[in-house]
Amino acid sequence: MYRGDFHAKYPAFGLGLAVIFVMTATTLLNWLAYHYVLVPLQLEFFRFILFIIIIAAFVQLTEMVIERYSPLLYQSLGVFLPLITVNCAILGASLFMVIRDYSFIVTIGYGLGSGIGWFLAIIAMAGIRQRLANDRIPRGLQGPGIALIIAGLMALAFTGFTGVLQGQ
Repeated sequence: MYRGDFHAKYPAFGLGLAVIFVMTATTLLNWLAYHYVLVPLQLEFFRFILFIIIIAAFVQLTEMVIERYSPLLYQSLGVFLPLITVNCAILGASLFMVIRDYSFIVTIGYGLGSGIGWFLAIIAMAGIRQRLANDRIPRGLQGPGIALIIAGLMALAFTGFTGVLQGQ
């Protein structure tokens, strides 16, 4: 999702909140579907398909609610709102939840925390891109080029947090 033009912080903020909501809710729904539908029927191999269907349906529902109750936010998000469906972080959160065999309570925290992490990253990206909007950037790096460099540097910075909670 970094390819978007998030020069204004409001769309990034709104999109971030939508991702927090969708990631938390779909992680919970996918946990329920996995444990109460797929596992009892021994159909665990259908998790990818079922998770994608649940995510797509929930994003569509979220889009309709935002369009109805916040037309300004809906208009500012534009094409990015439906793209939440194919945001790999949302599917990844559900898949990690299954792989790590999280309980329902842990899944709530994991979905919420993952959404907040994505929110913070996209806000930081928007802020950096906004600051770079008035700077002279070589023509070959303008647009997606500088966005990928920013994303790479942010990823490098976030790897510094690896092991912080475990005291490593």
